[in-house]
Amino acid sequence: MAGVRKINDVGSVEKSAVSILSRAVEHDKNKRYTYAIVCYQEGIQLLLEALKETTNDTKKKHLRQKASDYMDRAEQMKKLVQKEKEAGTYHEQIHINNNESGYSYEKVFGPFLEDSVTRIEVEDPYIRTIHQTHNFLRFCELLVKRCPDLQEIMLLTGREEHEPTAQEKRFTQLTESLKKHKIVLTVKYSMTLHDREIRLDNFWVIKIGRGLDFFKAAENKFSIGFCDMSLRPCYETTIDIFHRKSIKRD
Repeated sequence: MAGVRKINDVGSVEKSAVSILSRAVEHDKNKRYTYAIVCYQEGIQLLLEALKETTNDTKKKHLRQKASDYMDRAEQMKKLVQKEKEAGTYHEQIHINNNESGYSYEKVFGPFLEDSVTRIEVEDPYIRTIHQTHNFLRFCELLVKRCPDLQEIMLLTGREEHEPTAQEKRFTQLTESLKKHKIVLTVKYSMTLHDREIRLDNFWVIKIGRGLDFFKAAENKFSIGFCDMSLRPCYETTIDIFHRKSIKRD
């Protein structure tokens, strides 16, 4: 029975690898190279895990060749991305369809949140209501997890017209919470701001048509997607990712 279980485990790992690598190829075809590289790396790791557990020589040869092919493609893409980054011409785009799910902040922003990030600037006119502030909180939580050297978050947003005091109170509470993680949050307001843009000091710039507020409301507090945003349906929006030689400073 142990032998059968081991074979099944190998099959499961290989199946997961195929699924992830299929997404990598899809991203690759659509020139979403940063996302493709992440998927290639995850898929290759799973192929190598399956290879270690496989006893069949033919299967080993097949897995080894697949892993090698995907490694070669991932390396080619890394060189292409690096070349375009150095030229300041890198751009990729993702379109989220109406009611499509699977787009958590970790999936959207994760590939760009490197250990080297120390400062992030967010321009979004609609961090005003409770649910919009919760979205910003979720984004900050991701930054705390993924950017260990982060020191500062700059937010430029619009002022809540009906309850400005409540809005300020929410930001004050978030500011105090971020201080515990040695991160300074600075909030400024603009009533003329329209564009939505997130700038990282590793020179990635991410523009989302709807800003951070691209999730639809959950049906109720006990429906799937209420807690896990990757399961939440989205509004239609377009995400543009650029790599610049420099980013503006306030």
